[in-house]
Amino acid sequence: MKNIIPSVKGTREFYPEDMVLRQWLYGLIREVSETFGYQEYDGPFLETLELYAAKSGEELVKEQSFVFEDRGGNHITLRPELTLSLARMIAQRQNSLVFPARWWSFGPFWRYEKPQKGRTREFFQWNADLIGSDSVQADAELVALCATFFKKAGLTGNEVKIYINDRELMESELEKLGFSKNTHKQVFKLIDRRDKLSLQAWESFILESGFSQTQLEAIKGLIQNIDLWHSSEKLTQLFHILDLYGLGEYVAYDPRIIRGLDYYTGIVFETKDCGEKNRAILGGGHYGNLVEDVGGEPLTGVGFAMGDVVFPLVLESYGKLPSLNAQPAKLLVTVFDDETLPAAIAVCNRLRAADIPVVLYPQTDKLGKQFKYADRCGFKGALVVGPDELQKGENVLKDLVTREQTSFLNEELEKKVTEWLAPEKSS
Repeated sequence: MKNIIPSVKGTREFYPEDMVLRQWLYGLIREVSETFGYQEYDGPFLETLELYAAKSGEELVKEQSFVFEDRGGNHITLRPELTLSLARMIAQRQNSLVFPARWWSFGPFWRYEKPQKGRTREFFQWNADLIGSDSVQADAELVALCATFFKKAGLTGNEVKIYINDRELMESELEKLGFSKNTHKQVFKLIDRRDKLSLQAWESFILESGFSQTQLEAIKGLIQNIDLWHSSEKLTQLFHILDLYGLGEYVAYDPRIIRGLDYYTGIVFETKDCGEKNRAILGGGHYGNLVEDVGGEPLTGVGFAMGDVVFPLVLESYGKLPSLNAQPAKLLVTVFDDETLPAAIAVCNRLRAADIPVVLYPQTDKLGKQFKYADRCGFKGALVVGPDELQKGENVLKDLVTREQTSFLNEELEKKVTEWLAPEKSS
């Protein structure tokens, strides 16, 4: 066998069976997003590195972005995320848009990750944002949107959980513990790394970062306080609103949730798989200054993002991955010989005009071979257009599942095929 040129490491190839899953996910995302009144949008795939340098965090810019220099000498990156593009798009038309604005998107992104199961360098991502409201209700709506999506996909609150925290609450607690304000961002980064390291490695990392043993113990105590949210009027109200949505089983408080991106200023949340792998599925939060930071007038927002790689793995682990057929046509029209070809094409034309997808066998061949092809492709049946059938003015429909054959007059073609397909359409 000849050597096949490999694909770029970390990229993805969508064969038809993969593509049908991607389109199913896109359809579910669209359905849930539109149920909450969110409008679809998208941004450019290429952005200047400058857009991310100030607000996304050092790790995303220096370690995860695909960066190159264009012919004009500008540093360009394949977009690693969408929130900053959104902020700029909002800023550009801020005077003409109606707020609060509800926008959603599903498109490709790139990050220079270490490829492994559940992590690729090229991925699709669902983004949803509510811009122009600073209320707890707005934060709750985005969390409710997430929970509704998981519920619609068939996952329960025992299988996935949305963990919530408030950065403002954490900053207040850090001040009470004696941490100066200029250390808060660094402490947040340390907390964000807790789930990425063993306890020993994490503790050593904190001490190596210049904090004392006393400060280490203070940070440990803070992130172990699962009742801390009771002291926050904002979080108390948030959980109450989510109960009103009927989605309380999907949410819980976790003081370890900080989110790594620097632009978050308030409520933050992450969805995790409750199984043993504890995979992160989705993350987001409240941003107070982002539109202003990219040149617009002050405007708050809240949003989240979910990649498309991990979520199907979670569904699969719980036996809830949908059974999908990549073949849109359920019926093969056979070609008996050159003389019957015009009649076979005429049958295809009639059925397609009636919005019934069909496949025409591309050459003359033995019927047995054509039936075998239909079986392997997942067709439900085959329509035989042969000289005997033409002479009688009939069509013969062979059901490839039951192996039964049905004959009917040519003028009944659309009606009979529609009736035959009806049970499948209703299931």
